Amino acid sequence: MLGMVGALVILWIGFNQFTDGRFLTARNLFNLSVQTASVAVMATGMVFVIVTRHIDLSVGSMLGLLGMIMGTVQVHLLPEWLGYGHWSIWLITIAVGLTCGVVLGGLQGWIVGYLAVPAFIVTLGGLLVYRGAAWWVTQGQTVAPLDKTFKLLGGGAEGTLGDVLSWILGWAATIIAVIFMILSRRQKSSHGFKVKPRWAEISLIGVVATLILGYVAIMNAYPIPRGAVKRIAEAKGLEIPAEGLMLYHGIAIPVVILILIAIIMTVVARRTRFGRYIYATGGNPEAAKLSGVNTQMLTVKVFALMGALTAVAAVIASARLGAVGNDLGTLDELRVIAAAVIGGTALAGGVGTIFGAILGALIMQSLQSGMAMVGVDAPLQSIVVGVVLVFAVYLDIAYRRRAGQP
Repeated sequence: MLGMVGALVILWIGFNQFTDGRFLTARNLFNLSVQTASVAVMATGMVFVIVTRHIDLSVGSMLGLLGMIMGTVQVHLLPEWLGYGHWSIWLITIAVGLTCGVVLGGLQGWIVGYLAVPAFIVTLGGLLVYRGAAWWVTQGQTVAPLDKTFKLLGGGAEGTLGDVLSWILGWAATIIAVIFMILSRRQKSSHGFKVKPRWAEISLIGVVATLILGYVAIMNAYPIPRGAVKRIAEAKGLEIPAEGLMLYHGIAIPVVILILIAIIMTVVARRTRFGRYIYATGGNPEAAKLSGVNTQMLTVKVFALMGALTAVAAVIASARLGAVGNDLGTLDELRVIAAAVIGGTALAGGVGTIFGAILGALIMQSLQSGMAMVGVDAPLQSIVVGVVLVFAVYLDIAYRRRAGQP
């Protein structure tokens, strides 16, 4: 984890130098965090899928289909039934998306778990089916405009917490992260497992706290444009003084959603029977089955969870754009898998962390955003990302061999 954080810092400093200081600005880091959120949410679910020795190639196409379904529901169906601008449209839309995501993911898991069809083939078929189905829903037409409240979930000037709530969330996230790390160390030590040196643990805590609070400070330094300030002031009934009103973005709502997902998924992975079964099955499927774990139903649940998280990512991605087109989620499956693998999830199964996958997603997005700002052509960007992915897997394998891990 320290190595990944170090690599990210070096990456940011390097791009900042090549862009004459434009990369490490509040504006770019705000956009970077919002762009990372949807992929990172799916990457947390992909960790569970890969840990159980499966793969899901369909998440990008499923995101496109779920986005198209939710767009159609809130633009064409609910306004006719409830009236345009009804307060419940965004809630019903999200409920429909989550339900569809769980059903589609669970169906794939059932085929993999009970019919014993390899996940690679099942999800490859899903990649083609869902992309075609997304076109079929609206015959290729873009769905817009989306519900105003729904669009707040995609970030933007109005889809943020503001400075005060951002500081509260930042300190809360720091405290929770430190508590988790301390409890994890104590649990490992009490069971006789090898733990990191104390200096490394303290350094990691310091790095995590600095990153969280530093991020909040940067987001609170990004002022909202005057036009958006006027809209926000009118909506909240605020008076704008003669010298003008200064408001700051703070943390974007997609990032808040990602933080909540990360905490929930970490608790599931470390503190629940379901999470223990996932890692036990990934470590040794036959031993897990002989121990009484229903690995077939477990597979259904893991893929259903992946579907639900894909629906959440579809909400963020479509809300950020304010419209749903047929290209939504294109190649996201590769970005999600790459984020999980770069984050330390072993393709052999049994090993992977939620925060590692999120960090991997941030590294991936930083690479793409930085190269775009430098002026690197899109084909060369793909080449660089591919090389980095292979190199990251090699480093992970070399580290595990040196540490004596499988």
